[in-house]
Amino acid sequence: MAHFAKSYVPQFSAEVHQNPYLPVGGREVNAIVAVTATGGGTTGGRPMVAGGPGGRGAGVVIMVDCSGSMDRPPAKLRGAREATAAAVDTVRDGVAFAVVAGTHRAAEIYPGGGRLAVADAVTRAQAKDALRRLNAGGGTAIGSWLRLAGKLLSSAELGIRHGILLTDGRNEHEAPGDLRAALDDCFGSFTCDARGVGTDWEVKEVTAIASALLGSADIVADPADLTADFTRMMQNAMSKEVADVGLRVRTPRGAEIVGVKQVAPTVVDLTGRRTESGPRSGDYPTGSWGNESRDYHVCVRVPDAGIGREMLAARVSLIISTPDGGPPRTLSQGLVRAVWTADPAASTAIDPQVAHYTGQAELAQVIQQGLDARKSGDRDRATAKLGRAVQLANASGNAGTAKLLAKVVDVVDAATGTVRLKAKVADADEMTLETRSTKTVRVTKQPKKNRD
Repeated sequence: MAHFAKSYVPQFSAEVHQNPYLPVGGREVNAIVAVTATGGGTTGGRPMVAGGPGGRGAGVVIMVDCSGSMDRPPAKLRGAREATAAAVDTVRDGVAFAVVAGTHRAAEIYPGGGRLAVADAVTRAQAKDALRRLNAGGGTAIGSWLRLAGKLLSSAELGIRHGILLTDGRNEHEAPGDLRAALDDCFGSFTCDARGVGTDWEVKEVTAIASALLGSADIVADPADLTADFTRMMQNAMSKEVADVGLRVRTPRGAEIVGVKQVAPTVVDLTGRRTESGPRSGDYPTGSWGNESRDYHVCVRVPDAGIGREMLAARVSLIISTPDGGPPRTLSQGLVRAVWTADPAASTAIDPQVAHYTGQAELAQVIQQGLDARKSGDRDRATAKLGRAVQLANASGNAGTAKLLAKVVDVVDAATGTVRLKAKVADADEMTLETRSTKTVRVTKQPKKNRD
């Protein structure tokens, strides 16, 4: 984990939402842990700077697709050049940065020599001049781009390490296993936002990159919109103040973790990314933080303690390593409880936060299932799944996803999920729905039921 001086770490708070009551024989406990970081990023803390807290700076590498398809039409490469130039202009003074051109191999465009430049007026101008010489040609091997970005970001002592990746095509010039291996190698080395421009790229490849490297994924269907998107991405990257915060979950003897998911602002399953941190204790990565809030769903299976008994089902902590290499420092924590009761009214009540995010996770799942069924020609299954998606989006107030769904299906009755598949759907509309299917809306804040 990154080493940061205590005075510069944002203040973290963790609030647990759950119904702790279990019926006779009940074993599964579900809780939403709402985490908020304040005092970081652009709102009073120290944003991404080189030579920052603890003597460890920050760096970003922009990976630009320069394969032959980027010249069809030429507006794509032109838009990529302009967008990357705008992103370079957004890099703060003192932040280390580099630009990589990606084809069937990765090439350093600026500054070169296997190193990073330090942002100032001169280096930004030099980088933008180098961008003017970008040309399209060659294939697409995204794993090589990521490996070079990781190598460059490891060339300096950096606390916050971030990548921005743009592609317009499928990863056709390396085996799927090569990309997966690159993602495994890069995990923990840097976070990465990924974007697909146009409609000829593979959604599952771009979203897999973002998910594996704890970043965001999105579509930019019109190259003219790239500059605004790249500027927002870089502004968000510049707001990060602390990297590699971990979510540590401790459970009692006999208990086991069923799952740990980030459920807001997007759904990301972290269950398989656990690293053991002690007896009955595991850490889950959360990436870099600025001034923001995220929600996590923790599901624990506990031993049945019997009616009238209570136990601590899990202790959930936000942790960060210390500069001296000692035990990680706890930033905040929340407690997940289990109480056995014979009262069915108590044990059958569902916490509004848990219910909301369970529905949001299902929403993301049924959209993917529905779109997959539509592509395979299974219209009945596609109609059923996308109808269920419309119903869930309507019930949870996810207006953004509901609007995207309405471009793929004709909604007859949103409340019941009655829909008809549209005969013709634009590729951009289908890909936008698939790419953004994991975006969630936060539930209206409820009264606190369990405090730190």
